[in-house]
Amino acid sequence: MSTKWSPESWRGKPISQVPEYPDAAKLASVEERLRAYPPLVFAGEARRLTEVLGNVAEGKAFLLQGGDCAESFAEFSANNIRDTFRVLLQMAVVLTFGAAMPVVKIGRMAGQFGKPRSSPTEVIDGVELPSYRGDNVNGIEFTREARIPDPERLIQAYNQSASTLNLLRAFAQGGFADLHKVHRWNLDFVADSPLGHRYKELADRLSETLEFMAACGLTSETVPQIRETEFFTSHEALLLNFEQTLTRVDSLTGKWYACSAHMLWIGDRTRQLDGAHVEFMRGIQNPIGVKCGPTMEPDELLRLIDILNPQNIPGRLTLIARMAHDKVEQKLPPLVRAVKRHGAKVVWSCDPMHGNTIKSSTGYKTRPFDRILAEVKGFFAVHRAEGTHAGGVHFEMTGQDVTECIGGAKAVTEDALADRYHTHCDPRLNATQALELAFLIAEQLKAERAGGQRIAEAS
Repeated sequence: MSTKWSPESWRGKPISQVPEYPDAAKLASVEERLRAYPPLVFAGEARRLTEVLGNVAEGKAFLLQGGDCAESFAEFSANNIRDTFRVLLQMAVVLTFGAAMPVVKIGRMAGQFGKPRSSPTEVIDGVELPSYRGDNVNGIEFTREARIPDPERLIQAYNQSASTLNLLRAFAQGGFADLHKVHRWNLDFVADSPLGHRYKELADRLSETLEFMAACGLTSETVPQIRETEFFTSHEALLLNFEQTLTRVDSLTGKWYACSAHMLWIGDRTRQLDGAHVEFMRGIQNPIGVKCGPTMEPDELLRLIDILNPQNIPGRLTLIARMAHDKVEQKLPPLVRAVKRHGAKVVWSCDPMHGNTIKSSTGYKTRPFDRILAEVKGFFAVHRAEGTHAGGVHFEMTGQDVTECIGGAKAVTEDALADRYHTHCDPRLNATQALELAFLIAEQLKAERAGGQRIAEAS
């Protein structure tokens, strides 16, 4: 691969999973307008995320990454943003207690619109139309007009992302995330569940700790970390023309940053070594991720690592394993061993959602909670066996009371899927299921910590 890079050098590479716009002039006009728009995030924020992810790579922190499968224009509201944010806060508190280490919080928010598809078209009742690729490309309605890719949707996606970011920053820094309000983060429909009661017990313990700290002079007025939190955004860098328009030179370092989100990732369908997506991502300085599916081979992964993180910077590269519950303990170990031998400083994260999608007997696409949990457990088991850090988790979830994934403590059944099946693409965990999973992961983290302490004491 040539070492020469520019924000448009990806255009000379093979590319997949991109829409075919019928009006090239209109697309060029939209791109020109976007190039004049302000950045959504700033280079210094991206550098800060690389720094804290470096702590994850070194085994000193844990990554929690979650949010919508695909954000939509129709469901855009302050309440939805707030509820997803506070579920992530709840999960982070639970994980912090389990890991006894900082939790890095990254949302699949403020830009996660586009979705790769297994087929460019879909057929319903004998009618074949282009696949829905996310609200920033075309409409979900099954009509010929709605499925035509429209560049103007990129402008709407930018505006919605900007509004979402503005609200997230206010929540993170304006007092909503104050640990003294930990009880208020519990959603009404979660509060009456067994998980809600368990969360309340943990919140009570936290409140007692804060009262003790206050008696020692450590309050939200004297310690900013108590009243505010760091929260970052991420999405899959699928539409490279959009990403290019928001890629800017940092005035402090003279280096290029993608200013659409703090972190971007390459999907399992677009990680070709000679492809456009790898070419674009190798040149930006943001922390980046790569989805690693069951077809990933160790040699291919090592070549990707060398291309995307040649300086071996901790926190630059997150490897997001998405193997499926019945493949993770077979497919993941060779990759972990190869990366360890290579000496690569990466964050290992588990996406237990994408490999565990099935079609229910009622016709709905869903994900069984027990399979999601099984993949998480398998991920931790592999890293315990290999002596490496299980660094994070990556979920598709929402703060809404949806019924999209079956199982969990409240036992969503296949027959109940239709009750509140709101996703525009893939099924998401609801707040109760997300919190349940956080408690289960916390137990895994406690076991990992205990194992590390035993090794330290023995040596």
